[in-house]
Amino acid sequence: MADPLYELLAPYFDDPPSPRPVPSSTDPVVSKYLSRLTTLPLSSLASQEPQSLAQSSHSTLLSIQSLSSRSSAAVIASADHFSTLHETLPLLVDEVNQLQTHIPKLDQSAVAFSTTYSRSTENEMLDRRKRALLMERNADRLSDILDLPTLLSSAISSSAAQGASSVTNYATALDLYSHIKRLHLLYSDSPLVDSIYAQTESAMQDLTSHLIASLRGQNLKLAAGMRTIGWLRRVAPELETAKNGGGNTEGLLGYLFLVCRLSTLVNTLSALEPLRQLADQESQTRLRNVPGSAGGGKVNGSAYQGGQQSERYLKKYIEIFREQSFAIISVYKNIFPASTDDPPATEIKSPFKTSGLQTTAQQKPIQDASTASPSALATFPSHLTDLLFDTLQQYLPNVQDRTSKESLFTQILYCAGSLGRLGGDFSLMVAMLSRDTADVSDSSEDDDEPREEEWVEVMKKHRELAGRLEALASGVGGGRGADRGGSLRVKSRS
Repeated sequence: MADPLYELLAPYFDDPPSPRPVPSSTDPVVSKYLSRLTTLPLSSLASQEPQSLAQSSHSTLLSIQSLSSRSSAAVIASADHFSTLHETLPLLVDEVNQLQTHIPKLDQSAVAFSTTYSRSTENEMLDRRKRALLMERNADRLSDILDLPTLLSSAISSSAAQGASSVTNYATALDLYSHIKRLHLLYSDSPLVDSIYAQTESAMQDLTSHLIASLRGQNLKLAAGMRTIGWLRRVAPELETAKNGGGNTEGLLGYLFLVCRLSTLVNTLSALEPLRQLADQESQTRLRNVPGSAGGGKVNGSAYQGGQQSERYLKKYIEIFREQSFAIISVYKNIFPASTDDPPATEIKSPFKTSGLQTTAQQKPIQDASTASPSALATFPSHLTDLLFDTLQQYLPNVQDRTSKESLFTQILYCAGSLGRLGGDFSLMVAMLSRDTADVSDSSEDDDEPREEEWVEVMKKHRELAGRLEALASGVGGGRGADRGGSLRVKSRS
């Protein structure tokens, strides 16, 4: 019934004409509505159906109006996009075609990339990337290693500023140096470690210079000297291992110590330069008064009677020499005890003949110089003595006063005794000094009375004074014991 009814009503779809298309008979909505019409009575079709259609049309219109008000913007945008759709679709088709064309090439490139950068094969770029990642993970450690030369230089500079008393800074610097040497041994093929080690070697040369300079400091104590030599043994072990053979066991460190302390002694004695200049003037005056010399003779009708400035200079010179030389040798023997365990060297002998003198000391056989090298201390006292006697021979003849000269001889004997406790006694060389000054004294005096040589008198007085001091010391001890015994006896009687 639906199809005949649709055919019956079809002529009336365009009355009045409408722009809407004619509904199809296959439309589900049309089929449903025609089926409903067949169920209604004729009276309902004439009276109720038009009202129902009017109400449905009105409600649909209201729904369309509300929908258009709500979705006007979206509808307009959809319309705009729909207007450009005929241009966009061809472009999309072209791009899809291009994508289809390039997909095989992309697949080939992906396969080549996976083959090239596979972990199972070696690749330089992958190695560089691995090294970069490894460096990134160990950036803090590398930064600490790169800071090692800076820390070492800071420790060395601060220790140099504080001097030999800076024990902590020197110890820190040596610990850093040991750590860097260990790294260099473990990673000898690393250019970075080689560069750091090279910088460290340069810094350690500065440290060695600072330590050697500290050996030349004034008033070097035993503890500071032992610490400095110990540090030098760690910093420059080649100085200790460089031996000359024979009984020399301290290496070059002993020579270095003695040279530095000798330099300090010479610098200390150079502080007496003003007094030495005055003594030089007296020497010039004395030489002008020597008979037979150019311009010689008496000045202003009187012989030369000076020597006060030379006496002041020699007293200070001998005092400084005695203190410094004793300190040098005693500190050396404490720092290098192994080198002093051997039999001591022969006593210092004067290059001049001393008639009428006999020594009881037996000379020990001297080893062949080609087979054994002496210790650094073997010839050092002799060099110190030469340094002292060169000055005494130059300025002692200026002193003409007998009392002053005897005082200087006594001071020289005390100096000889001080060095004699360390194996460097040169008291017998005083005879040579007295002989050099005898000519000047005889030329300034007119009497021909024979008198005993000055050095003999000084030696006698020195021995008498030493005997008195020894007797006084023993007497004081005995007196105390006697007093104590007497007091005990008195107490017992009471």
